[in-house]
Amino acid sequence: MANEVIFLPDDVRVEVRKGTNLLDAARKAKVNVRSRCAGKAGCLMCKVKVNEQSNLLPMTKAERLKLGSLANQNIRLACQAIINGNVEVQVPEDPLKAAVRAQLARQKEEDLW
Repeated sequence: MANEVIFLPDDVRVEVRKGTNLLDAARKAKVNVRSRCAGKAGCLMCKVKVNEQSNLLPMTKAERLKLGSLANQNIRLACQAIINGNVEVQVPEDPLKAAVRAQLARQKEEDLW
């Protein structure tokens, strides 16, 4: 049975099977979740925020230790978060994309004057 994963803020949706991790689901959906360790929880770059009602398997002890205080804020490592039902995920904006967006907003504001 397929489970729906929704990646915000772009509202990209993909269906995956139970047991898939969020990083693989993101790749299938062509959503960029930063990672350097090929899903081994070594780089800690693939942090995402999950909706409280999202259906993921519980955090492993290792993931909880790696995340520290972030573990209590609905932050998960996409490579370690295993899908067990429908999930809604907030993906952090890429820093370069954020900088470009901010610059374009400034230019638009300046163009108004």
